[in-house]
Amino acid sequence: MIPLETLATFSMAALLLALAPGPDNIFVLTQSALHGRLAGLLVTLGLCTGVLVHTTAVALGVAVIFQVSAVAFTMLKLFGAGYLLYLAWHVFRASADTIAAADAQPLKPARLYRRGIIMNVTNPKVSIFFLAFLPQFADPARGSLTLQMLMLGGVFIASTIFIFGGIALMAGSIGQWLNRSPRTQIVMNRIAGTVFVALALKLATTSR
Repeated sequence: MIPLETLATFSMAALLLALAPGPDNIFVLTQSALHGRLAGLLVTLGLCTGVLVHTTAVALGVAVIFQVSAVAFTMLKLFGAGYLLYLAWHVFRASADTIAAADAQPLKPARLYRRGIIMNVTNPKVSIFFLAFLPQFADPARGSLTLQMLMLGGVFIASTIFIFGGIALMAGSIGQWLNRSPRTQIVMNRIAGTVFVALALKLATTSR
């Protein structure tokens, strides 16, 4: 349905976009450094589920709502910013004892996966980006636009898993080495909390 050369061009663009520093890959990096490689991979799967939601929204035309409605755009981004501040509050208040207790009882996989979904879905800029990006590689002459959008979304997800998965493995290995020291753990938590606050402020102040 979509020519191979078009898919190849789209795949290259998707890989470059995944590599470019942004809220999602920074979130994967911090979660992997704090909670390990598996945590980063689970967050990555959650983010990719969010990409699927955005792709479906674009394919069905729902994403237009966030482009034309200031209220919907603002409500979604404030919810996302609030969630990031909630995560920041938790890591800022963690002491060496609570970190050790958390290590003994790691976060449940479902919770980490859910973090990735919320992080991605609550960013309306992603929907608007997909609304502008995906149609450039679709052509009504090739058949159903909805199927083409979903196919392109699948390629984007595969590219994201490849790049973000690599980030998760690398950051998780570094974090595992750093987390041997309780003092270093606290420093890492403070850095992660600062990153979450910065991401929250960036999301809260973003405009259409």
